[in-house]
Amino acid sequence: MNETGQPYQYQRRELVEPDWTRLPGWRHVTREQWESAQWQRANCVKNLKQLRAVLGDLIDERFYADLAEDQQQHATMSMLVPPQMLNTMVPHEAPTTEALYADPVRRYMIPVASDRRPDWPSHPYATRDSLHEHDMWVAEGLTHRYPTKVLAELLPTCPQYCGHCTRMDLVGNSTPTVDKLKLTLKPVDRYEGMIAYLKTHPGVRDVVVSGGDVANVPWKNLESFLMRLLDIETIRDIRLATKALMGLPQHWLQPDVVEGMERVARTAARRGVNLAIHTHVNHANSLTPLVAKAAQTALEVGVRDVRNQGVLMRGVNATSADLLDLCFALQGEAGILPYYFYMCDMIPNAEHWRVAVWQAQQLQHDIMGYLPGYATPRIVCDVPFVGKRWVHMLTEYDREHGISYWTKNYRTSIEADDAEALSRRYPYYDPIDTLPESGQKWWRKQEATVAV
Repeated sequence: MNETGQPYQYQRRELVEPDWTRLPGWRHVTREQWESAQWQRANCVKNLKQLRAVLGDLIDERFYADLAEDQQQHATMSMLVPPQMLNTMVPHEAPTTEALYADPVRRYMIPVASDRRPDWPSHPYATRDSLHEHDMWVAEGLTHRYPTKVLAELLPTCPQYCGHCTRMDLVGNSTPTVDKLKLTLKPVDRYEGMIAYLKTHPGVRDVVVSGGDVANVPWKNLESFLMRLLDIETIRDIRLATKALMGLPQHWLQPDVVEGMERVARTAARRGVNLAIHTHVNHANSLTPLVAKAAQTALEVGVRDVRNQGVLMRGVNATSADLLDLCFALQGEAGILPYYFYMCDMIPNAEHWRVAVWQAQQLQHDIMGYLPGYATPRIVCDVPFVGKRWVHMLTEYDREHGISYWTKNYRTSIEADDAEALSRRYPYYDPIDTLPESGQKWWRKQEATVAV
């Protein structure tokens, strides 16, 4: 408890761009270089050698060995960290080994083997495509999961790769442990298939344009696709999904992108379509003046909203103080609306990040009453075959075994003939290490019999 007697005390923290010259490899990088999207992309850290070149002798060899082990034996995503993101790790001083190990942004962007749980690295029911998005493709890359909404995966790459990526089966390069799914069509043919489907399905009104990350789509191609969406009279909402608004804000500040976004925004406004950007910030340290400038620029040229979809992760943000600090920085300093925090999905090697449903419920309780109501995020569980549900919406909860049960009120695109889809209870599983010993013992017996 602090001096105010409140569990959380708000203190305004203005955004600061960390001094990148504190890192040996960037000692002579100019501001002009730093603010160049081309320089940022060219200097992304993709491997241990490049990370060493940036950090110099500040970090002990044991960290690099730990990282190498993870890359070879556990990682579901290859390493790709823009300078902008790396600069927000241990942001206010030259990093030490211990400080880097403890850093919340590092924990999910550059995971190491010692982060993972040796007892339960993966849940027995973890799967590569835990939300079955690929199963619900109605055209290559187009997932029709909800009745009125679709997800359009335009490409399988991002400017940065997050260790916890829910689309780890498709996005990024293959790793020693994961041979990635490949898109087969040329982009022009893939986009054509999506547009054709949407033209013949007027019940779809909302399109999330994603990937990967739309920041990796050449702007002229992205603008063309968006304008074609805007030509479909039944489309009323378009959301652009880009973590790069935070990870590579320099991209969204390029003159051709800004000018193009204004053309799209004006067209959307004229046609009464809600155009929004959805980004993905997980910790307050990731927010800098450049990120705020990118968000503000999008709003100035006519994008209706810039919203944040974070992921709840142990060691990163799974405390009420971390979540509130992040939400105040998003809403108050960067002009980004914090509206969702997802529980980390049940993908392989993610148990050390995931939280239990009861922990998420407690966090939702603990953040209420501090933020403006419109900027108080909902914590949601994305239940396989069900979709997003507020964490208090479960119908039954077996806390001993960590199994919650959920219901839904619609059919996905693959359930038209499933008579029990709306009456079935769908299970979701807590991390096993959060269970009482009796529950863990039960799962140890079950593990050998689980067939995924």
